[in-house]
Amino acid sequence: MEIKVVKFGGSSLADAEHFKQVADIIKADPARRFVVPSAPGKRFSNDIKVTDMLYECFELTRNGGDVNAYFPKIVERYTSIIAELGMNFDISGELEYVKNAIMHHSGRDYAASRGEYLNGMILAKYLGFDFVDAENVIFFRNDGSFDEDKTNEEMRRELKKHKYAVIPGFYGCMPNGTIKTFSRGGSDITGAIVARAAEADLYENWTDVSGFKMADPRIVKDPCTIDTITYRELRELSYMGATVLHDESIFPVRYAGIPINIRNTNCPEDRGTMIVPGTSEYDTKHIITGVAGRKGYSVVTIEKDMMNAEVGFGRKVLEVFEDDDISFEHLPSGIDTMSIVLETKSIEEKRERVLTRLQKAVRPDSIAVEDGLALIAVVGRGMVRAKGTATRVFDAIAGADVNIKMIDQGSSEMNIIIGVEEHDFEKALNAIYSEFVK
Repeated sequence: MEIKVVKFGGSSLADAEHFKQVADIIKADPARRFVVPSAPGKRFSNDIKVTDMLYECFELTRNGGDVNAYFPKIVERYTSIIAELGMNFDISGELEYVKNAIMHHSGRDYAASRGEYLNGMILAKYLGFDFVDAENVIFFRNDGSFDEDKTNEEMRRELKKHKYAVIPGFYGCMPNGTIKTFSRGGSDITGAIVARAAEADLYENWTDVSGFKMADPRIVKDPCTIDTITYRELRELSYMGATVLHDESIFPVRYAGIPINIRNTNCPEDRGTMIVPGTSEYDTKHIITGVAGRKGYSVVTIEKDMMNAEVGFGRKVLEVFEDDDISFEHLPSGIDTMSIVLETKSIEEKRERVLTRLQKAVRPDSIAVEDGLALIAVVGRGMVRAKGTATRVFDAIAGADVNIKMIDQGSSEMNIIIGVEEHDFEKALNAIYSEFVK
């Protein structure tokens, strides 16, 4: 029998009406056997996510405040969902236990995780599915890192016991029995972990958008939806700021070769975006798969005559950054120049020390730091076969009267990175998108 793992975000489970939508989606396909829910999200623009409410309770407790004055808001969210679903399900004992645990300093991660835990219990009851507590099947090591091998083994063993089950997202268990959460958005990671352990045929990630967009809709008006994207392309775009899917959640399913389908809970008839291990097909109308970018970069430029003949020059430069725990983004270089592109925030408090150490390490003819750089990534597997793609990118930027500060392209030809001044970022990104999407 085909197996699908389905993950629903907080916006998809914000209230009883959304619960009903989710239940209809799940029951419409018997292959949707394992469900990973987030905590209830916002019901309207100025609403508060349940996870944020739980964080607030933790802070109140830590600062000597009265949780009893705030916790009823959380109780109301869950009890209203149950009542409006017409369920005969009493979770008052669970809610009281959670409140007391927070009051007795059970920890920030414990408090945050209870949103998914309680939502998972309600959804399992409503669907008639088994409930599998994530703390029994997702494990972290003593240093807080995710224990992939133990988790995959225990999760696989547990899932074989259930035909249909709900596994709450976002958290797992430390060796000492305490709750540990993934980073925010970690329910995406849980969904991918479950999909891998279940050896799923498909991992459906349901959210409030109909797939992955070719550009940020906050910058580009009504961008097209990507039909199919590879893991590699998604990784490139996610790293450069695209935010539909939690970046780390790619890896468990990528490792297992499981495709992901980004779907819209509010428009379940939409195909959404398929994320696949690899494909030779591409959209011949657009050539590029997407364009994304971020502000907040600096470039350190080192000049020295005959740099290319000096054995170990690059190593000495990078060791300076490594010793100060600074990672770099790109290394565009010439015969007598070397540029190191990095996030401005990573060097802000270390700037003078780094420059002094670079002077001592490589004795450059000159060294300079330029801030206010934005990076734009033009990504697409179709770029390998399409002649003149780079020319079109550069012409589009020039046509928008934007000066290019940096160019970097990997040997795979799947992406082109362009650096522009921050005040030109939106203009440049729109120009590139318009060039390829008529």
